[in-house]
Amino acid sequence: TGTLLLRESAQCPEQDETAFQDTTKYNYFNTNNLWVDLKALKALFEKHGGSVPLPVMKNSKTVDPRDKQSTKVLQLETAMGAAIECFPGSTALVVPRTRFAPVKTTSDLFALRSDAYMLTHDHRVVLHPDRRGVPPIVKLDAQYKFVDAMERLIPRGPPSLLACKQLSVEGDLSLCEGVIIQGNVAFRNMGSTHLWVPPGVYMDQTIDLAQPPDSKLVASTPSSADQSSPEET
Repeated sequence: TGTLLLRESAQCPEQDETAFQDTTKYNYFNTNNLWVDLKALKALFEKHGGSVPLPVMKNSKTVDPRDKQSTKVLQLETAMGAAIECFPGSTALVVPRTRFAPVKTTSDLFALRSDAYMLTHDHRVVLHPDRRGVPPIVKLDAQYKFVDAMERLIPRGPPSLLACKQLSVEGDLSLCEGVIIQGNVAFRNMGSTHLWVPPGVYMDQTIDLAQPPDSKLVASTPSSADQSSPEET
């Protein structure tokens, strides 16, 4: 049609997901910032009986999002950004990656709260210059899907991710203050007991917290006194 279209992942058939996520083919992303001419919006409302003809998306959910066994439902929703196809002559403004710090998951929020990002004097959240425009990749276990669970993971604040490439967290654990992540690091607790990650520098390694007590935890720590958990201090 010659107009711009916004496509959400919920509109993509499962068999097309790989192609949909191909950034060499689709290398522009919606930043969810809309500038609308109010006169044009009023005309659109009047033309369509007080509404904007947005495509409806179907999302599979459960009644209780914390309980995957609760009743399954279909959530019907629209994306306001899709209105770009409703306005003749609409266009997109390309902004640099440094202007885009989306928070759609707790993994995104975890990274945003770390020192990998900074707040500018004009109140913009941007990547730290040392990141060279590349954000850290954070992958939290599904049990940290909600903010309150993420807060229990980092009760004393997030670790340093300034030099982190990727951080993965799996299992029931919490991070003490003073944890520094460098390179690719994974923290795992496959046991049933909640465990703490002691302060220190972790670089390019996988830490299994549920390993036998006589196994040495490989980490560069300031001092043994600093390794006590919050309950012990």
